[in-house]
Amino acid sequence: MIFNLLIATIVTLVGLSSVQAQEGQIPAVHRGIVADADGELVYIDSAGDTLTRVRGAKYSLEQMRGSLSGCDNGLSFDFGDPDLSGKIYFGLISELSEMKYSYPIYSGRSAVIDSGRAEIDIKSKLVGKYDFVGWQESGQLRLGYRIVNDKGQLLYDGKIRLKGTGPFEVDISIVEGPFINLVTHHSATVSFETNVAIACEVVAGGRSFSEVRPSTHHEIRLTRLEPNQEHEYTVIYGPNRDTYSFRTAPAPGSRLPFTFAYASDSRANNGGGERDLWGVNAYMLKKIAALCNRMDTRFLQFTGDMIDGYSVEIGDIELQYANWKRTAEPFACYFPFVASFGNHECLMHYFRGESTGVAIDMFPFDTESSEALFARNFVNPKNGPDSEDDSRYDPDPASIDFPSYSENVFYYTYDNVAMISLNPDYWFAPSIEGTPEIGGNLHGYIMDNQLEWLEKVLGKLEVDSNIDHIFVTLHTPILPNGGHVGDDMWYSGNNEPSPWVA
Repeated sequence: MIFNLLIATIVTLVGLSSVQAQEGQIPAVHRGIVADADGELVYIDSAGDTLTRVRGAKYSLEQMRGSLSGCDNGLSFDFGDPDLSGKIYFGLISELSEMKYSYPIYSGRSAVIDSGRAEIDIKSKLVGKYDFVGWQESGQLRLGYRIVNDKGQLLYDGKIRLKGTGPFEVDISIVEGPFINLVTHHSATVSFETNVAIACEVVAGGRSFSEVRPSTHHEIRLTRLEPNQEHEYTVIYGPNRDTYSFRTAPAPGSRLPFTFAYASDSRANNGGGERDLWGVNAYMLKKIAALCNRMDTRFLQFTGDMIDGYSVEIGDIELQYANWKRTAEPFACYFPFVASFGNHECLMHYFRGESTGVAIDMFPFDTESSEALFARNFVNPKNGPDSEDDSRYDPDPASIDFPSYSENVFYYTYDNVAMISLNPDYWFAPSIEGTPEIGGNLHGYIMDNQLEWLEKVLGKLEVDSNIDHIFVTLHTPILPNGGHVGDDMWYSGNNEPSPWVA
């Protein structure tokens, strides 16, 4: 079932690119992977047949964010792909306090993408009654835009700030976020992405928390906050500022009533429209977020399969993650969305032969694995195990042979509740059952170091007098049902399937 999904994904991939690979980059946990005379990775199977690595994807986050530039009438896009055609829908984003959840209000107008280029006409299309933010007087606006290909498929939801009344100029912008993360009774972390490298500031609780070094990725920790209080926070980026709020957790042991939410599997579905925002069921994710808000949910634990995944390109997975976060962000700036890892978060090396294909977790593990990419895209506690390195089956203790568990295995507490998030799809090789000799982990298997860490954390939490409830969440369930009794830690009761190392 999983591998059929994998093959369906691969059909959308095109071409090969010449990415040089050195023998020294191939982890010792794998067998049969070598670099050919051109430096390309290939897999030589047990029969001696050579399978070549598939590269390329239709779209990437870098491409969809495009090369944005202001122009006389509005905003120009250059996607760098003359074959890309379609439309861009656009609308203003209100900054009024009564418009708390800042999705764009699309104008009903669109710009045509022709040969990979497009131009949004703000000067004549978003004026008069359509200028509900007053940009003609202020010379400032936030624009939301939606990129759709020529088949009508939604590819990306973006946002950008502009200044001027014509000609226009791209302003310093938050293009992703902000998100409220790592909320405790006295602290929280605000994360977001900007379109240019800049040192930013967050003001909360009457204090300023500033960055020292400029960056496009920002994680700013707020400290010394009062417990169980609503706190306003203002994000300052260049000349611009946005204000939101969040509630800190009660002090440990308070045992005050609260609601939290759980969900999983927001990957794209059938039905068209926002049910498939390039890898994400944005239609349902918005409904989940709105319901959480209605129920005064303190946090949403979202355990895996956020996106379609199963891709051979980092840029493709980044685009899907961006769509997930953009859908969640109008609510996730007010309460935490805690993301956990699932099998569809898979980024892989895929080797294809005449009649078969083999897939493993992408490496180098420290920079390009599924786990490393997940950690770069989400802000989670860093209190999990290190990796499966230094386990009894580690083939080379002097090198990095396994992906990191950082931010994909972790735990957190909220008042009298503890949540332990595991990764049952760590070092996942989707084709491992059919081709075990290449090496990799199978669907729903907790390896030794992660299991040992779980035992220690459970022991610690069991004796914590402030904790009454311990939840263990993992995407691939211990007791599956439906179509997954043949796998998901169960394998129809067969305990023989296991990872292959070297």
